[in-house]
Amino acid sequence: MRLILLGPPGAGKGTQAQRLVAKHGIAQLSTGDMLRAAVKAGTPVGLKAKDIMDRGELVPDDVVVAIVADRIDEPDAKKGFILDGFPRTVAQAEALERMLADKGLKLDGVVELKVDESALIRRIESRIKETLERGEPLRKDDDPEVLKTRLEAYRRQTAPLIYYYREKGLLRAVDGMAPIDDVTAAINWIFSKPLAKPAISQTTKEKAPKSVAKRKAAPAKPNKTGKPTARGRPAKKPATRKAAAKTPKKVAKRKAGRR
Repeated sequence: MRLILLGPPGAGKGTQAQRLVAKHGIAQLSTGDMLRAAVKAGTPVGLKAKDIMDRGELVPDDVVVAIVADRIDEPDAKKGFILDGFPRTVAQAEALERMLADKGLKLDGVVELKVDESALIRRIESRIKETLERGEPLRKDDDPEVLKTRLEAYRRQTAPLIYYYREKGLLRAVDGMAPIDDVTAAINWIFSKPLAKPAISQTTKEKAPKSVAKRKAAPAKPNKTGKPTARGRPAKKPATRKAAAKTPKKVAKRKAGRR
C-alpha cells in the first residue's frame, strides 16, 4: 500500500498515518525526518541537502525526490509507505510519479482529510484555554494567527494537488472533522476495495449497454407468409386482387371463353 495524506494543518494527518502504519505494517515517510536522517547518515544526497540548507536556501524538488527515492528502497518500506508532507506542489507530484514509474511502482491512492477551517481555529483556541488552565506550557503551533498563516499557505500551494489527483482518479475524500475512530474506519474501508476507474472509463462503460442491446435484440416474429419481418415490424398486407397472381384454372377458363 502506497498512500499520500492531504489536508491542512490540524486535520489529523499524523494521527491517521500512525494508525495506518500500525494496521498495515508500512512506513510513514515525513520529508523533514527524511532530510534530517539523510544529512545525519552522510549520504551523497544528504550532504548535498546539508550544503543547501547551510546556505539558508530551500532544498529543491529534485533533491527531495532523490531522498524519498532512497528512503523507499529501505526494508521497512518494502510493504508500502505513507507520504506525509510530500508532495506539496503539483511539480513535486509529477516528479514523484516519474520516480515511482522508474522503480516500477505507483500510488494506490490519495486521501484528502476535509475539514472546516473555522472549526480548526476554534479548536486551537479551546486547546490554548485548556492548556493554560492546567498550567502547562503551550505548544509552538498553539497560536490561532500562526494557524491562519499556515492554512493560507496550504490553500495557495498544496490545495491544487487535490485537483491534480482527482483528474487521475486517485483522490478519495474523508470527513476529517469526524471522530478519530470514524476517520480511521473510513480510510480503511476505502482501501478494502479497488479504487474506481477515472470518470472517462465509467462514461465509456455506461454507453456499452445500448450497443449490446442492439446486438441482442429479439428476433423478428414471422408474418403470415412465414417470412420474418425486418426489426419486428408488422408484415405488409397481402397484395390486392388486381396485383394477385393468376391461378392456372382462371387462365384456362379465360382462354376457353376467347375461343
